[in-house]
Amino acid sequence: MIEALNSDELIHKVGGRFRLTALIQKRWLELLQGARPLVDPAGKTNMEIVIEEILQDRITIDYEASGIAPPDRS
Repeated sequence: MIEALNSDELIHKVGGRFRLTALIQKRWLELLQGARPLVDPAGKTNMEIVIEEILQDRITIDYEASGIAPPDRS
């Protein structure tokens, strides 16, 4: 699953490396604090779970609530 970090798909999905890093850090902390995974965690590390959640659109950045401009999709 970590192979997904080698492609630009995740970076483009959230709008940049900084946003991807922030999203990963926030979700990873939630998992460490006991949040339930939104994908099947069988045999996966927390990093693999977070990446899978992003790939499956289970977690995203709430651009409206955060005040961050959404990525340009053109």
